[in-house]
Formats: sequence, C-alpha cells, structure tokens
Amino acid sequence: MKKSKNKITVKLNYGLQIVLVGGLTGLSVGLVATLYAALDNLIEEFTHGDYGYGFFRNNPAFIPLLFLALAAGGIVIGGVLRFLPMIRGNGIPLTEGAARGVVRYKWYQILPAMFASSLFCVFMGLASGGEGPSVAMGGACGYGVSNALKRNATVRRYQITGGACAGLAVASNAPLTGMAFAFEEAHKRFTPEVFTCAFSSVIIALITRNLLAPFLGLSTGAAFSTFVFNANANDPLFYLYAFAAAVVCSLAAVGFYYLLVLFKRLFKKFTLWKGMGKMTVPFLLAGVFGLITGGAIGGGHEFIDSLGSASEGVERVFSSPLWATLLIIIVLRLIATAVNAGAELPCGIFVPMIAVGAGIGALMSELFVVMGMDVAYRDTLVVICMAVFFTAAVKAPITGIVMTMELTWSFTYLLPAIIGVAVGYVLGGIFHTKPLYDMLLDDMLEESEETAVRHSVCVRLRVKAGSLAKERAVRDVLWPAGARITVLEHLGKNTVPDGNSVLMEGDILTVTGETADEEDFLSLLVTAVGELVEEEKEQPQEEHAEAQEPQ
Repeated sequence: MKKSKNKITVKLNYGLQIVLVGGLTGLSVGLVATLYAALDNLIEEFTHGDYGYGFFRNNPAFIPLLFLALAAGGIVIGGVLRFLPMIRGNGIPLTEGAARGVVRYKWYQILPAMFASSLFCVFMGLASGGEGPSVAMGGACGYGVSNALKRNATVRRYQITGGACAGLAVASNAPLTGMAFAFEEAHKRFTPEVFTCAFSSVIIALITRNLLAPFLGLSTGAAFSTFVFNANANDPLFYLYAFAAAVVCSLAAVGFYYLLVLFKRLFKKFTLWKGMGKMTVPFLLAGVFGLITGGAIGGGHEFIDSLGSASEGVERVFSSPLWATLLIIIVLRLIATAVNAGAELPCGIFVPMIAVGAGIGALMSELFVVMGMDVAYRDTLVVICMAVFFTAAVKAPITGIVMTMELTWSFTYLLPAIIGVAVGYVLGGIFHTKPLYDMLLDDMLEESEETAVRHSVCVRLRVKAGSLAKERAVRDVLWPAGARITVLEHLGKNTVPDGNSVLMEGDILTVTGETADEEDFLSLLVTAVGELVEEEKEQPQEEHAEAQEPQ
C-alpha cells in the first residue's frame, strides 16, 4: 500500500519477511565470519610461533627490525582509519549504533576494511580478538543483504541486528550468546521481531560454519575445552571464595573502564601526522609486551585455554613462579586492551577482556588453594571470573552467564556464576561506570554530530490494522532514533503517552524528532504505524515541551 505523499511502501507481513531475509543474512555471515575465524587462527598461531615473536626472542639482534615494522604498521593503520574512520574501534559500538538507527555507513566499505585491518592487527601481535570485528562484519552483511533485496529501513535495522548476532555466534560457536547479545546490547529490549531476526540469522550462520569447519581447521566443540568441573564438589565455603574473587575481579574491571577512558582522552590530544602517528604507540607497546611473553599478545584464546586443568599450563615469564607469571600477564593484557580501545584500533576487545578476567580467576584460585580451597574448584573460579569481568565492564549479565556456559559446554557452576555476576553488576553501578560499548558509541556519536546536518521533523500518523504498532505498548515498537511521541489521540481525547501506553487501531500519533536522514525517519514511522496523516517540518520544539521519548 503506497502513500502518495511520501511514496513509502508499507509491508505488513514482517514475520515471514524477517525470517527469509534473516536466513540469507545468516548464510552470508556464516561464509564471511567462518573464513575470517580460520584466517585469524592461522595468523595468531604464526605470530606466537617460531617465525613470529618467538624468532625475535631467540634472536635479539633482529629486534630493531621488529620495532621498525611495528611503527610502519601503526602508520599504515593510521592512514586507513583517516580515510575510513567508521572502522575505528572494535566494531561492536558501530554495529549497535546502526541497529538502533543512529549510525549510517557504507556496508561495502566496512566489510572488507574491517576484515583486512583487524587481521593485520593480529598479525602485528596486538591483543586483538576476533569477536568484535565479526560482529561488525556480520552487521555489514545484514545491511548489504537488506539493501540488495530493497528492504525498508525497519527490516534493515533488524537484519543488522541478526547479522551482528550471527557474527558473534560464529566467532565463538555460541548461538545463545549471539541471541542474548541482540536483547541485552543491540536493542536492549525483547520483542518478537528481534528474537526472529536473531534466531533465523544465527541458526543458518552456525550451520554454515559447522559445515565448513572441518575444511578450514576449526573446532565444532567447546571454545575452551581444557576446563574440568567437578559436579560432585559441594563445599559451601566455595560461595565465599567466589564472592571474594568476584569483588576483586569487579574492581579490576572498573579500573580497566577508567583506564580506557583516560587513554581515549590522551589519544585525542595526540595529533602527530594528522592523527596517524598516534597509532604507532599501541603497535610499539605490543612489541614490548610480545617480547616479554606470548601470553600478552593475540586475542587470548590460547592464554585462557592454558589456564584449564587439562592443559599443559601457562608458559612462565622469565622462569618466575606461576602467581608472578599470572600477575605479569594480567597487567600487560589489561594495559594493552585499554590502549588499543583508547586509540580506537580496529581490533576486538571482547575476548581480551574475558582473558583478563580468567587470569584474575586463576591468580585468586592460587591464593585460595593456599587458604584451604579444594583444588577441584580452580577451573570453576577461573570461568566465573571471566563472566564477572565482562559483566562489570559491559553491564550485560545474561550475556556474561550464557557466554561462559557455552564456551565451556558446562553449567555445573551456574549458581556461583550468577552470584559473581550480580556482584560485578552492582559494583559497576556503585562506581558509576556506563556500559562499555554504550560509552564508546556515545563518544563516536559525539564526534560525528559535529559535522552532521540534522533536520527537524513533525508528523501525524494513524495506527492501521495489521501494523506493527497495533495493540503494542509504545516501548515495544521499533521507533526511529530520537523520535518523541508528543501527543496520542485516542477516541477524541489527547494525552501525552509514556512507554506503557498501548496503541490501538485508529489512534493518531504526533511524532517529532531531529534526524540526519529524513527519508529513513519517515520510512520507519510509516512501517511501524501504518499511515501518514500529515507532515509538518521545522516545528517549534516549545510546542511539545512535555514530550517523552519511548522507553
């Protein structure tokens, strides 16, 4: 049904549309993210091996060449980021912004640029994870599929979400983690459409991954298979140990958050060679850390695996005791991850963060075993601290809990993990930390708004039968970013709605907002509500002083 005033087509059968387009998105993400994961594993193995940093440790005479190469690498990445600033950062804030409708980008630029630049960072030995770039590439795939099929702005946002979830699921072989990411991070709400797009994309992407995995040398089992959990261990004192470890881990996550903020401020002041010169700092730092220990470079999968009881153990730093080795690696990884994120390098911080948490868990378990804790709980404490550090920093407790269970294929530690995650979430709130990815997104938007041209929009729309908004609360509708429902006309009575107001057929909404893309703004509104009644531009904002944003 076309409205002559705006020529915007409204499709009502969105459930089937989202499933079909989501399947295509999942297929494309499965192909791209699986290839990326295979290359990431090969490159990281090379960097850790005898021809990578191992060569320079064994042949100190060549170390100056290493730092020359690292400085050149930093300048190369700086040049790429100057011409493609949208790939700055780990990729998750960018994708969340696109899913929420506050960021627009050219997907065909983001996809290859993030693919190549993030792998380059891994090759140079930075503490770079593959999950963040996989999320960004998955979102770009969803963007591209919806554009190729000429879907409207609403479907595009759902497919960006589905692609992002699928990217995370493929990177970690964890479908529930990918879906939880959609609810807790991408949209911060649960709706049937979000579930449908996440489910359809994730399932097809993981089927594709697991079909390709044997040919690309990828595992189809648990990401971390060296951890051993004793289901029969039942010591009530372990809850106290878990609580104490969670407090320490949460404080470390809070410290990491503020350290990252500090580095962001410092790097903004560093304008050498139009900003390209500052990228040499994290590259040179990676060289120093990589020469000290291989545990401080790469995404962190190898380090986390080495902490499990079934592994060969952590490679010692300068023949130091285990506790000293763990402490050194934790400090180096925490600094490296904060520096990389502060410099906005195109490398992931998802696994590097949980690697810091795992290291803290291993260090605390060494102390607690001396104090009398049964050694059977050691692996459990490590995994719990992974979830706690992630939750305290990112403020996504459900994702944190589900993630650790899927990465280890075990839920025997579920109750202490919930307790630890709750501690992390509460302590993060006490120290007034924002969700990490939201903070990074806000910073990105603040920079982009300096050059963006925004338009004021005020329209009236009628809720039609079969529309997405019919018989739904305001908060459950996917509105354009910045939209404010100022007036709800129901049965001839005008009210100012809130998030709990239920929209009925025939209701007329007055919606205002500011947007850099008026066409997308109107398309989302008409898609959600059903019929454009009237459009007025440049309305005085004082007219609706009591307007409330949908929650």
